[in-house]
Amino acid sequence: MSANSFDARSTLQVGDESYEIFKLDKVEGSARLPYSLKVLLENLLRTEDGANITADHIRAVGAWDPGAQPSQEIQFTPARVIMQDFTGVPCVVDLATMREAVKELGGDADRINPLAPAELVIDHSVIADKFGTANAFAQNVELEYGRNRERYQFLRWGQTAFDEFKVVPPGTGIVHQVNIEHLARTVMVRGGQAYPDTLVGTDSHTTMVNGLGVLGWGVGGIEAEAAMLGQPVSMLIPRVVGFKLTGSLPTGTTATDLVLTITEMLRKHGVVGKFVEFYGEGVGAVPLANRATIGNMSPEFGSTAAIFPIDAETINYLKLTGRSQEQLQLVEAYAKEQGMWHEASNEPEYSEYLELDLSTVVPSIAGPKRPQDRIALSEAKRQFLADLPDYVSDAKPAAAAQQTSASPVDEASSESFPASDAPAYANGENGVGAPQHAAIGADPDSGPTKRVRVTGADGATYEIDHGAVAVAAITSCTNTSNPYVMVGAALVAKKAVEKGLTRKPWVKTTLAPGSQVVMDYYDRAGLTPYLDKLGFNLVGYGCTTCIGNSGPLPEEISQAVNDNDLAVVSVLSGNRNFEGRINPDVKMNYLASPPLVVAYAIAGSMKTDITTEALGTDQDGNPVYLADLWPSEHEVEEVVASAIGQEMYTKGYTDVFAGDAQWQALPVPTGNTFEWDPESTYVRKPPYFEGMGTEPAPVQDISGARVLAKLGDSVTTDHISPAGAIKADTPAGQYLTEHGVARRDFNSYGSRRGNHEVMIRGTFANIRLRNQIAEGTEGGYTRDFTQPDAPVSFIYDASQNYQAQGVPLMVLAGKEYGSGSSRDWAAKGTALLGVKAVIAESYERIHRSNLIGMGVLPLQYPEGQNAASYGLNGEETFSVSGITALNDGGTPGTVRVTTDTGVSFDATVRIDTPGEADYYRNGGIMQYVLRSLLRK
Repeated sequence: MSANSFDARSTLQVGDESYEIFKLDKVEGSARLPYSLKVLLENLLRTEDGANITADHIRAVGAWDPGAQPSQEIQFTPARVIMQDFTGVPCVVDLATMREAVKELGGDADRINPLAPAELVIDHSVIADKFGTANAFAQNVELEYGRNRERYQFLRWGQTAFDEFKVVPPGTGIVHQVNIEHLARTVMVRGGQAYPDTLVGTDSHTTMVNGLGVLGWGVGGIEAEAAMLGQPVSMLIPRVVGFKLTGSLPTGTTATDLVLTITEMLRKHGVVGKFVEFYGEGVGAVPLANRATIGNMSPEFGSTAAIFPIDAETINYLKLTGRSQEQLQLVEAYAKEQGMWHEASNEPEYSEYLELDLSTVVPSIAGPKRPQDRIALSEAKRQFLADLPDYVSDAKPAAAAQQTSASPVDEASSESFPASDAPAYANGENGVGAPQHAAIGADPDSGPTKRVRVTGADGATYEIDHGAVAVAAITSCTNTSNPYVMVGAALVAKKAVEKGLTRKPWVKTTLAPGSQVVMDYYDRAGLTPYLDKLGFNLVGYGCTTCIGNSGPLPEEISQAVNDNDLAVVSVLSGNRNFEGRINPDVKMNYLASPPLVVAYAIAGSMKTDITTEALGTDQDGNPVYLADLWPSEHEVEEVVASAIGQEMYTKGYTDVFAGDAQWQALPVPTGNTFEWDPESTYVRKPPYFEGMGTEPAPVQDISGARVLAKLGDSVTTDHISPAGAIKADTPAGQYLTEHGVARRDFNSYGSRRGNHEVMIRGTFANIRLRNQIAEGTEGGYTRDFTQPDAPVSFIYDASQNYQAQGVPLMVLAGKEYGSGSSRDWAAKGTALLGVKAVIAESYERIHRSNLIGMGVLPLQYPEGQNAASYGLNGEETFSVSGITALNDGGTPGTVRVTTDTGVSFDATVRIDTPGEADYYRNGGIMQYVLRSLLRK
C-alpha cells in the first residue's frame, strides 16, 4: 500500500469498470514533465513506502530541473519482467534454487514465485544452419531441440511450476516482437489498480516496446531477478532529450532509413544514460511499426530509452494486434486523465533538444562495422571502396580519420547491451581500435580485386571477389516487426522473379521473421513463393544473423574466403554489425532495410552501385535496375491493408504459451522443486543458499585477505563476465572435458549460463584482461600466494586454493570499474570466486549495485587516491575494519583499510541506499528476499 503522502489516490471510471489510480496533478510541477518522467512519477506515487521510496523522492521528480546533471537516486519498480532464453535461464535457475532453500528452512516452496509478471521468449537458440530449401525451417528447429534439450526441459518445468512465469516456446518469434504484438499492456491492471505498463528485460533491445508508450530497458540478470521478486531498481532521475519530428517520409524511403538517420544524429549528439522522447507534429506521421523500429535501436545510439507517448496511433496498433475493446478504452482514458496523451501543440520541458524533418531522410545503409556509420545508398559503392583497403591484407590502408571503439559484444552470450556501456563503446577504452569511414575520394571503379573461381555444390562454377555478398539476411526484430518494410521486400522479390532475376549463387539468403504473423500475411498476399524462388525461405522464428547465429557459409565459399583472405560482406536487416559478430568468415557487415537486402542478394556485390547500375538482366537480356523493382508506397499500403488483419494476431497468439507437439512432448519433471540432473553440464544447482539460516549472521570485518586481481582503469563487465567460445585449455574447457563433453560440443558460455561451474571458471578469463599482479600476462591469470614463490596460476585455480585455506579475497581496481553492459555473472562469478570486497577509484553504478546484490562489499579510495598513490602492488595482506557498524542498522560512511606493509586509509563504503544495506546484511539480494518471504 502506498503511503499516499500527496493524497493522489483516486478512481478512474471506464465503462462499467472502476480502477484505483494515483493522480499526477497532485504533485507540483508534474504538468510540465516529459511523458517518460510522468511514468516514473506515477511509479513513485504508487509504491511510496516511506523508507526506500519517500515523499522527498516524489518531490524531486516533480521539481526536476531539466538543465541539471543527474544526481538524485530513486527506486523504480517495474510492472513486469521480460527475458530471452540465454539470459533468462540463470534467473529461473536461481528461483528454483530458492525454492529448495525455503523448503530446507521449513517454509513452503510454493511461496517462491515471481511477484511481478515474468515472461520468457525462447528466441536466441535457433541457428540458420539450413537455408534456401523448403524444409529449412523444420531442419533448423530439429537441430535447435537437439542442442538445447536440457535447457528446454528445465524451462518447460519452470513454466508449469511457477505462478506468474510464462514461457513462449521455440519457433514462435523474437522476444521484442512478441512483446509489442502480444505481451505489452501499455496500461496494466492488477489488484484493482490501473497504472502505466513498465518493464525491465534481460536483452538490450527491450526498448523496442518504447514505441508503444511503454517505459522499459535492458538490464542484467540480477536486476531482472530483483524486479521479479518485487524489489525496485535503483536509478538516477535522468536528463531527457526532446526529439522533435516534423514532416513525413518521402517516397522511396523506409523505416530503416529513418532509424539509421536518427541513430547517426543521436550518437553524434551524445545521449548516453539519458531518455530520448519524441514529440511534435511529425509524431502522428510515424506508424507504430516505425516507432518500434526506432525504440529498438536505442542501445545503438546509447540512450536508456527512446519513447513515444501514447496517442491515437498507439490505440490503432493495439486494436490491430487483437487487444480487447476494454483494454483500448482503458489505455485512452488513463492517458488522457493523467495528461499523458500526446498533443502535438503541447511541448513539455526537456534537457536538450533535437529536430528532424522527416522529408529530408534518404535511402541509407550503415557499416561496415558500426550501426551509427550511416551511408547514403547513392554513396554505398564509393564508401565501400574507400573502406575496403582496411580489410584487405595486400592493400595499403586508406587514409582515414581514426576513432576507436570497444570490441563487439556477443549478445547471445551476455545479458544485455544497455546504454550504460556506450561510453566504452564510443571512446575505445582498453585500446581496441576501429577506424571510421575512410574519406571518400577513390575512383568509383577502382579498388583491390582478387577474383577467385569457386565450384559450387551443384557443380556450377563462378567467381567471387572482395565485396561479394556472402550473407543476405532478412532478420531481427528491428525490421521484421514492420509490415511495411517486410511487404516491400516481398514485392521487390516478386518483381525480380517476374523479370527472371535470381540471387547470386554465392549468397546465403535467409528469412527469419520476428513472429509467425509475418508468414501468415505473406501467404495471404501470395508473396511467399517469390521469396522462396530467390532463396529467402523461412529458416526460423528467432534471433539469427543479428546475434551471430547465421550458421556456416557453404563449405566451398568458406574455404575460398579463408584461403584467399577475401573481404566478403553481409547485408542484414538487423541492428548490430560489429566485426566478427555476424559470421567468422565475413569481415564487413552492413545494416539495410529488408527490400535492400533482397536487392543486394540479386546484385551479389558491394562493388555494384545499386542506385545506378543494373542488378541483372531480364529474360530478354535487358538490364534491370533497382527502380524497376522498387514498389510504390501505394503498392505496399494496398498489400498491408488487404493481407493483414486483427484475426491473424488473435489466432496466432491464442495458445502462444502452449507450444507445438515437440515442445509439449518434452519429458518434464513434476513437482514444485526441480529434479537436478547430476550429469548435466547445462543446468546445475548453484551454491548461493548453502548453510543459510533463517536469520542473517552478523556482518563481519575482513582480515587476512589476499588480492585476486589488481586491475587498471575502465575494466568493463566484458573483461569480468564469461562470454564467447570456450577454449579447451582453460579451466572451463578442462571441466567440460572431464565431464565427457567433446570439444565440438563445448558450445558457448552463453548457452551454459545455467551451470555455475562453467561460469565461475570463465570469470575474469577474458583474453584482454591484464592483471597487474601477474605482470606480462593477458587473460585469466593471477599469482597464487598459497604456494611457495607465488607462481602464476589461473584465477579460478588460485581462488580454489585460497577458499580451501579460508583466505578471503579482494579485487583492487581503478576508475569506472564494471562499466559496460550489466552482466549478472560479472557479480555472481566474483562472489563465487570468494571475493569479499572490491576497492576501486570509481564504479559503474549498476555493477556496484550488483556486487552488493551478491554480498560483495564495494569500497572506494579517498578522493584523488588510488593503489599507486598508496604504493599497493597487490602482494599485501589486507584487513578491513568498521564493517560491523552495519549490524546496528545504519551504514558507515567509511571503513578502515590496513595492510601488513603498514598502509592504512579510510575507504568510502559505496552502499548508497537503505535497501542495498539490507541486501548486504543478508549476504545478497536473493537471501534478503527469501528471508522476507519466510517472515510473511
